[in-house]
Amino acid sequence: MYFAALLARTEDGWEASDTELDDVETLADLADLAREATADHDDDTVLVFIEQEDAWFGVVRVDGEEDPRIYVSDAAAAARSSYGEILLTDEVLGRDPDAPDDLDVLDLDGTEDGEPEDSAADDEDAGPADAGEAVPAGPLGDTEILMDLGVPEKDLLGLEPGDALNDIAEILGAAEVLETVR
Repeated sequence: MYFAALLARTEDGWEASDTELDDVETLADLADLAREATADHDDDTVLVFIEQEDAWFGVVRVDGEEDPRIYVSDAAAAARSSYGEILLTDEVLGRDPDAPDDLDVLDLDGTEDGEPEDSAADDEDAGPADAGEAVPAGPLGDTEILMDLGVPEKDLLGLEPGDALNDIAEILGAAEVLETVR
């Protein structure tokens, strides 16, 4: 089960709204959704909170037209989630977006079906398809994403999924407004 909410910082304080992510397929879609929450004030900060039960949580910060900033509490857990995959961009994962994907580097000329496997030694020489492609377990992204809002890096890294979003909202002074959409 997922929980997703937007927290928009306005002149009057934080405003919360729950949000459906059904139509969100990319980080750009998510950023546009966040920007729509502050259509009247283009420079306001919007935080997108996404949480999957006790497995992982993510925070996306959108400040006006700047590129979104992302923090994910457990990248490996998020990678197994359709919403988590949206947050795990090539940039966050430290991957080269122009690098060929696994299928591009394979020699698929149609002769593989009937060919016998040579030996395990050939497999060892080949190595993994791309060792850098594994998604690391643990936190990933911008650990200073909320520092200027009162959540130091150390505190963010110490948050546990399940309670994290409430803890962040409490530090921000937005616990009551977040509770209205929970």
